[in-house]
Amino acid sequence: MTLAGCYESDQRDAESDPLTFRVAKVAARLAAPEDRVAASVAQLGLAARLWSLALGPAALYGRVPDLDPERLLWDADGTSPDDLRLTGDRTFPADAARVHEVVHDGHLAPLARALRARFRVSPALLRGNAGSALAGAARELHAWAAREGRPDVGERALDLAAELFAHPSLAATGTLDGTAFRRRSCCLYYRCPNGGLCGDCCFDRPPSRSSHGAASG
Repeated sequence: MTLAGCYESDQRDAESDPLTFRVAKVAARLAAPEDRVAASVAQLGLAARLWSLALGPAALYGRVPDLDPERLLWDADGTSPDDLRLTGDRTFPADAARVHEVVHDGHLAPLARALRARFRVSPALLRGNAGSALAGAARELHAWAAREGRPDVGERALDLAAELFAHPSLAATGTLDGTAFRRRSCCLYYRCPNGGLCGDCCFDRPPSRSSHGAASG
């Protein structure tokens, strides 16, 4: 199914809606105590791959692939990253505005709307996941470039990320300093039985149950 179909579907049954199916699959794997925890983790993983699909070619070749949701196929039962398949080979000149348009406007915004329609997920949490995923993609690309002796690629990735974080949709999600990022919200992964805090979490230690409301804000 195309990702466009997942964003537009108003189904909430895991048997008929790939997005609900994916969240249920993540919930089972993590033994998530709430659907919103699984929805957050599922969105974070997809956001990381989408940013990587754009940021990598942009830093390496100065081009960003056309990730039109109508052309990007998604297997909700597939294993990351093989669950995504792009049809077509059109590309655009890569600047931060284009990367934002392709990834955020084309995918992350409609994905957030779809998840909020199906699950009780905070908008700030989903925005924070988008920022965390972008910072993680830039950090991994920078590390790969260093290993490959291509520091220019790593620097371009960080420069693009910095420009993207200046956009209003991402500016409030956290603070990027080189490859380091500290987000202002929590993805809720710590609530899973074997979960914990992510490296960029806003918390220094897992909050008590009475703080769960703040964790998603």
